[in-house]
Amino acid sequence: MPTALITGATAGIGAAFARRLAADGFSLVLVSRDAARLEETAAGLALRYGVPARALPADLAREQDLARVADRLREGIDLLVNNAGFALNGSFTEVSADEEARMLRVHCEAVLRLTLAAVPWMRSRGRGGVINVGSVAGFFPNGTYSATKAWVATFSASAGAELADSGVRVMALCPGFVRTEFHQRVGMDTSGIPGHLWLDADRVARTAMRDLALGKLISIPTLRYKAIAACARLVPPALAARLAARVDH
Repeated sequence: MPTALITGATAGIGAAFARRLAADGFSLVLVSRDAARLEETAAGLALRYGVPARALPADLAREQDLARVADRLREGIDLLVNNAGFALNGSFTEVSADEEARMLRVHCEAVLRLTLAAVPWMRSRGRGGVINVGSVAGFFPNGTYSATKAWVATFSASAGAELADSGVRVMALCPGFVRTEFHQRVGMDTSGIPGHLWLDADRVARTAMRDLALGKLISIPTLRYKAIAACARLVPPALAARLAARVDH
């Protein structure tokens, strides 16, 4: 039975990956800060799908917790989904430096270190996969969140290309607006976002698994968001920043 470790596994895209992988027969290691909710999620998945599901509570912004998750990955894992993340409500001049640094640790340092922890075991067996959850926001210059997600995309594409002949696949998943708790948690007003821009988390996870199997380095769900990302690469940065500011991710 293959094993998958998913961070940020109790809600949204992470929970969608957990459901999908459990249905596919994966044994699960689920990581989240909320220990009680994590235990409930793991128990529910084990009962529904009949697969082992272990809860591994951890705050990836804390060194000792990040090290503990990395140690588990070194024991061997077939698929790593780096999904944990959050947003800050306000521009970088309005948010504390400590909170900005915490975002960098979770979105960038944790993704880097957990990927590095998982890959050696995968390479030794000539198989395995890593999905790092970024965002279409990473293609637009629009604050610290976008900057961290741009790093996720660049790092994942580079790592995926470097490991292309090893049997290990690394891919960045870059969705747009997904119907999850993400925006509500930080108090973002999403009332102005058109309905056609919202994605379903289960569909996002399904698309990601298909694209990983196809060997893609970047996965962008739906033709609509593929077009948006392509436009972001073509327009001048100043214009892209103004466009992104109108619909803040």
